[in-house]
Amino acid sequence: MKHLAADDLDVPLGQKLGQDQQKRKGLTLGLTLPVAWPQLVAGVLGVGVLVVGLWTVMADDPLGGEPMAIVAARQTPPAADRKAPDAARNSEQAGVAIVPAKAVEAAAAPPLGSKTVTIIDGMSGKKQDIVIPGKSSPAEPGARKAAAEPRLLEQGRHGNIPKIAADGARPSAVYARPVKLAADKADAPRIALIVGSLGISASATADALEKLPAPVTFAFAPYSADLDSLSARARSGDHEVLLQTPMEPFDYPDNDPGPQTLLTSLSGDQNVDRLQWLMSRMQGYVGIASFMGSRFTASEQAMSPVLREAAKRGLIFLDDGSSARSVAGQVAGSNNLPFVKTDVVVDATPTPVEIDRALARLEMLAKDKGSAVGFATAQPGNIGRLAAWAKAVQGRGFVLVPVTMVAVKPKSS
Repeated sequence: MKHLAADDLDVPLGQKLGQDQQKRKGLTLGLTLPVAWPQLVAGVLGVGVLVVGLWTVMADDPLGGEPMAIVAARQTPPAADRKAPDAARNSEQAGVAIVPAKAVEAAAAPPLGSKTVTIIDGMSGKKQDIVIPGKSSPAEPGARKAAAEPRLLEQGRHGNIPKIAADGARPSAVYARPVKLAADKADAPRIALIVGSLGISASATADALEKLPAPVTFAFAPYSADLDSLSARARSGDHEVLLQTPMEPFDYPDNDPGPQTLLTSLSGDQNVDRLQWLMSRMQGYVGIASFMGSRFTASEQAMSPVLREAAKRGLIFLDDGSSARSVAGQVAGSNNLPFVKTDVVVDATPTPVEIDRALARLEMLAKDKGSAVGFATAQPGNIGRLAAWAKAVQGRGFVLVPVTMVAVKPKSS
């Protein structure tokens, strides 16, 4: 049976379509799709999937299309030309502090304690091994003389950490640098000055090592790639050394001390594990010092396992004076841990006038109590002022002493 188009029905019987009508009919029939729209869309998508599959098989992409980031890695100049890096606090990732790019060095024989990371170029697939230094070994003759003693080291989960030797020798005693007092100075008021945050600013660290006298105690932040080398240089200059331990402040995480910060939200075992990671960053220190920590040091529950661990390892503890609510003194006493409390934060207001006033207040406290402890941050503008004061203060009848000479000793057992 012949089917009639719509135009055929409109034409009287016995007449043919006009030429224009035939053209319109042909045009309409030419645009008629042989398949439905949903089928057409499905076909296009299928072709797209086929193209992607063929590209995955044929393309030279070793990562198989995984998300990737291209990292620029630079080699540092030779050791003779390399300066101590300016370290910045970095975000924590899997419990590892990220080392600044200029502290990363490729070497044929990686140094002891270093880690090798393989970086894959996402475009070419080429691999490159980059050595991230762990704890640098002392290279200078003076630094080698100040190297940590093996009998005071214990292999922990994260590396070497301090311990009390089998003969009872304690790191706080072995690494101490006591000052020999002249007979006429035996009863003179004593001042201990601790300069902290060393290892963060290369210029400030270099200034401190060059300009500050031996009785000044150096406290190093745990994030520099050259900690062991810097610590050894400090001890070869007869400075006592402390390891700063980042602790939770009240405004954490907006104010973040850095990776492996001790937190009140963690268990005691977790904080001790973090403390051991921090302690493995360098060696040769007489004790640990709080860094920030206004919330953490106010919690007896949080502080107790940490200070118990410090006492177990023969160290002393310095409260940096950042919080008036700190319970560190009481907790240290209950654990027979030698303890030092900062009396004056010298650069709480970091202006020359206020620093001079703080140093004058430190001298007054030393006269009144017989001894006083000041704490300052290593900044390029501070070091010269502190060096000038340290040179002059002894002419005013005071004695500069290292931190161990003002520590409150533990009770005899």
